[in-house]
Amino acid sequence: MKTNFVEELTWRRMLHDSMPGTDKLLNTERVSGYIGFDPTADSLGVGNLVQVMTLLHFQQAGHKPIVLVGGATGMVGDPSGKSEERSLLGTDTLAQNLAGQKKQLERFLDFSGDGAEMVNNHDWFKDFSFLDFIRDVGKHVPVNYMLAKDSVEKRLKGEGMSFTEFTYQLIQGYDFFWLWKNKGVKLQMGGSDQWGNITTGTELIRRKGGEDAKAYALTTPLIKKADGEKFGKTATGNLWLDARRTSPYEFYQFWLNASDEDVKNYIRIFTLLDRPTVEGLEAEHDTAPQNRVLQKTLAKDITRRVHGADQVDVALAATEVLFGKGALEQLQALSDEQFLQVFVGAGVPVAEVPRDAFGGEGVNVVDLFTDKSQLVASKGEARKLMQGNGLSVNKQKVTDPKLGLKSDQLINGRYLLLQKGKKDYCLVKAVG
Repeated sequence: MKTNFVEELTWRRMLHDSMPGTDKLLNTERVSGYIGFDPTADSLGVGNLVQVMTLLHFQQAGHKPIVLVGGATGMVGDPSGKSEERSLLGTDTLAQNLAGQKKQLERFLDFSGDGAEMVNNHDWFKDFSFLDFIRDVGKHVPVNYMLAKDSVEKRLKGEGMSFTEFTYQLIQGYDFFWLWKNKGVKLQMGGSDQWGNITTGTELIRRKGGEDAKAYALTTPLIKKADGEKFGKTATGNLWLDARRTSPYEFYQFWLNASDEDVKNYIRIFTLLDRPTVEGLEAEHDTAPQNRVLQKTLAKDITRRVHGADQVDVALAATEVLFGKGALEQLQALSDEQFLQVFVGAGVPVAEVPRDAFGGEGVNVVDLFTDKSQLVASKGEARKLMQGNGLSVNKQKVTDPKLGLKSDQLINGRYLLLQKGKKDYCLVKAVG
């Protein structure tokens, strides 16, 4: 069943602004609409997910989403919302970044048949000379119109901006014009900080396309965390969709640790759950917030769509073992690959110990916690922690400082999980 796009965005708190007539257009015909993506990395970040979800809802409403990847604009840099000019990217780096992003977008959008389409603005800018550009594009947009944009005005009052960045809105505006003329695109969408660039495109279409030429704009709000921290950031930096940059476990934990205030927005924005389901979960959460039903539902849903159901299972296993009441049986149920995914992905350090050390009387448990893994600073501290039930091996408390750990205690014949207190872990791997 097709949805009403604007109504869908409204209840999901994803609508910031739209030009008059946008809703009528979307309810009258199948519309081609696009969003541009910044190709400065080979992976999209969590911050991009708002726009990815916007395109997904757009497609589910029966419209045609077009993903514009900025192969050309990535060489320039968008000043919107930024205080300084960024580094420019080379051709090879851009090509690698675009390929990585496309693979991720295909997990959300249907590109088959007459579905979603991906375009690269480098295709129409690569042979566009500077003289042609200022003659065919620049003359249609007055300088005072460009200076009035908030993104330009703020920069001019601060550090200033280069001519390169000043022309960015013309370049993005021409993207819209080119897509309007060649692909029949009538709508550009983006974050609220893109409103100035988007409306430059609608103005260029009006001026170059004639009085009957019409194009529309729609923006989504910028997501901010309730505590003031930037959305999509972790202690180690950006949260990425690429598992090589951000492990599925860390990705899952980001959503699981969302505050009660933030999660009520996130569950609407980042899942496809319908309104009655979301409101039912919110009511359940308000009744028993300690159960964190919204956080758990959100974390499972978005991790599954980004990384796959198998990685959700791994993230759940890691969470249960590291923070729940995980037992030896849960550790033994993990495959060799999952074992590493769970603990290495969770940032648990790995200490390698020669396999033959586990023969005979085995490795002394105190030595294992101190010399071998360095999880505990000294042997004296290790003995003291044992007396207080503060050390565990494979989720089992150890109290005998003379205990020797042998090869038959290695999980999958290879691993031991050492634990100090509630949150400090080390994975011991038998090698050789």
